[in-house]
Amino acid sequence: MIFQEAKVIIIHIFAKATRFNQSKKDMKFTLLVVGRTVEKHYITAINDYVERTKHYVSFDMEVIPELKNTKSLSMEQQKKRKAKILKALQPGDVVVLLDEHGKEFRSIEFANWIERKMHTVNKRLVFIIGGPYGFSPSVYQAAQEKISLSKMTFSHQMIRLIFVEQLYRAMTILNNGPYHHE
Repeated sequence: MIFQEAKVIIIHIFAKATRFNQSKKDMKFTLLVVGRTVEKHYITAINDYVERTKHYVSFDMEVIPELKNTKSLSMEQQKKRKAKILKALQPGDVVVLLDEHGKEFRSIEFANWIERKMHTVNKRLVFIIGGPYGFSPSVYQAAQEKISLSKMTFSHQMIRLIFVEQLYRAMTILNNGPYHHE
C-alpha cells in the first residue's frame, strides 16, 4: 500500500515536471531595465542568478541606455525616453511592470504565478524595471500587469538583483530544487 502511494506520487511529480518542461520551451523571459548596473558587487550577483535561471528557462536581461540629466529633459527628449522602452517591446509580449503599486507575492505564490504564465504566454514575458523617475503613462498603458517586490523602496540597482534572485527561486520551487525552504 505504501509502495503504491509512493508510486502515484512519483508519477504525479514526473507528470508535473514534464508539463513544466514542455511549457518552458515555448516562451522566453526578459528583464528590461533602464540604465546599466554600475556597482560591481551587484553586477556579479545579478550575472550569477541570470546564469542559474538559464538552466531552467530562456532568460535575457536587456538594458535601455539611460538619458543623462533627466530632470532637465525637454518634452521631446522625454518622448524619446518613453519610445526607447516601447521600442524594445515586440508584438505578442506580455508586459509586467515592477512597480511599487503592483501586486505583492510570497515566493511560493510568485512561483505559482510564473507557472500559470508559462502555460498562457506564447512569446515573451517581459518584466520592466524603470528608471529613477518611474514609468510614463504610455508604458503603464502597454503593461498587462504590475507586481511589487516590496512595500519598501530600493535602488534600481538592488531591485534587479532581488528580481533575478526571486525568478531563480521560483524556478527551483517549480522544479522541486533544494534552494527554497518553507
